[in-house]
Amino acid sequence: METDLDLPCPSCDENGTLKMLSLSSEIPYFGEHTQITISCKKCGMRQTDFIPADERGALSYRLSIEKLEHLNARVVRGPSGTLRIPELDLEASPGNQATGYVTNIEGAITRFIDIVRMMMRQLASDIDSDDNVEDADIRLELLMQLEIALIALKNGELFGELSLEILDPKGHSIIAHEDAVKRELSEDEINNLDVGPKSIIMSSDELNNE
Repeated sequence: METDLDLPCPSCDENGTLKMLSLSSEIPYFGEHTQITISCKKCGMRQTDFIPADERGALSYRLSIEKLEHLNARVVRGPSGTLRIPELDLEASPGNQATGYVTNIEGAITRFIDIVRMMMRQLASDIDSDDNVEDADIRLELLMQLEIALIALKNGELFGELSLEILDPKGHSIIAHEDAVKRELSEDEINNLDVGPKSIIMSSDELNNE
């Protein structure tokens, strides 16, 4: 269902330019939810979120990747979700332009690989005559080791050694698998997490009022 929103665009602040597309469905272990996509016809801003039918609170889901089946586990990442591979000290936090998406564990690993490779290219382009080449080489070697580990995980060579965790202070994210461990976030964790862009629709109650 498509609806016009009488709200200012959070990006360009223009009124009367927002549209909301909503689709209700059910995801195993996540329950009934509404996927909403809000877009601005003036500046092109686009934001996707997943609003659960019931308020869920600040939650973490963690899955130890131990078998091929786990690579196919669905990952719903809301725009306020932070992805981590704790054993490699890797974290992907939501930025001000973050949007939600649905992928699987393998897809999430691929995103980390892309981030590491982007950092490697950036490091190579930043090196000039004033840089400490030895320090740059050390950082590049670390990134290469991370890339190798992530590729091995994606190829099923490190089962039982690494895990994926998603933390969301708004409860709009999940790893949808029966082996995923769910827990509530502590106040310290909530305070230290990035919350992503300002949400136009925060809850199912607000959604129903539109």
